[in-house]
Amino acid sequence: MWTLVRRPLSTIKRKLLYRPGGLRELGEGSFILRPRKISGARFVSVGNRTAINADSELSALGEYEGVTYEPRLDIGEDVYIGPHVCLTACNSLTISDGCVLSQYVYITDFLHGFSPDSVPILEQPLESKGPVHIGRACFIGFRAAIMTGVTLGEHCVVGTNSVVTRSFPAYSMIAGCPAKVVKVYCRETNLWLRTAPTYEQLGG
Repeated sequence: MWTLVRRPLSTIKRKLLYRPGGLRELGEGSFILRPRKISGARFVSVGNRTAINADSELSALGEYEGVTYEPRLDIGEDVYIGPHVCLTACNSLTISDGCVLSQYVYITDFLHGFSPDSVPILEQPLESKGPVHIGRACFIGFRAAIMTGVTLGEHCVVGTNSVVTRSFPAYSMIAGCPAKVVKVYCRETNLWLRTAPTYEQLGG
């Protein structure tokens, strides 16, 4: 009898602890561990079989300082997001299928206004240079930051502590502050080659 009772209790516990309500979508087999902070849940979607670890912050701002937004924060299928990751959007932020985000990664599609002649910084309007799109099967290293307006093509690798302020094409390995290409994957040899081509040469 206890086994029959324990199974539904365990299911309820998993839903309460790992599957928060109010999201636009939370796919089958996906979970968001506690503790967590989710703002604007109705603008957040998570695909199937995605793991979001503890102390994450998912923030989709529908309103800030009297200005309304229609944000989208979309996380795909089979994504792994490590602890202490912060994802914030007032425009559009997309993490595509199969991506891996290490601990303490920060990704945002906006900045605060910083005018010295205006009101205090936290009261200034948000500024977005455009959506952020992380392509399929990218790896984002420990403490990396990806800023507004950036697009990464599929299978990009972002090094530890990098700050990504511009877009890069698929199969780029980037590192530094600001991040630059350090290697490019050669599909003919199946090797990451230490080259320094221009963005235009990579098809950007």
